[in-house]
Amino acid sequence: MTMATTLKFDSIQVGDSLPSFETPPISRLALALYCGASGDHNPVHVDIDFAKAAGLPDVFAHGMLSMAWLGRVLTNWAPQTALRDYSVRFAAITQVGERITCAGKVVEKLERHGERCVRVALSTANQDGVVKLAGEALIALE
Repeated sequence: MTMATTLKFDSIQVGDSLPSFETPPISRLALALYCGASGDHNPVHVDIDFAKAAGLPDVFAHGMLSMAWLGRVLTNWAPQTALRDYSVRFAAITQVGERITCAGKVVEKLERHGERCVRVALSTANQDGVVKLAGEALIALE
């Protein structure tokens, strides 16, 4: 049973953390598989020669892959149908081999369009604490 089935607006407090998770080290295989799943076949994500010709040290993870991980933080916590808004800012490149921690924290309780909502700050960071993505979401709760 997930927390999503028991969340109530009145029981949530500003400062509450959403359950976080850490990815395994980013592998080239994971990037290749994401290319196929997403349809994003930009060679900078899978072709090391292409990446080096572009002045990069190696291939790197798709920003949208990290955004999907943050979406998972949200939907592990609340039903997808409760999601009202979700946005991110790409802050740094996610490199092959990094382990990424995906986390969220309730930063505001508010009413919007007649719904009681919580605003959640979201981030991904590598094992050294370097933020890769920062964002927020608005979740409607009963």
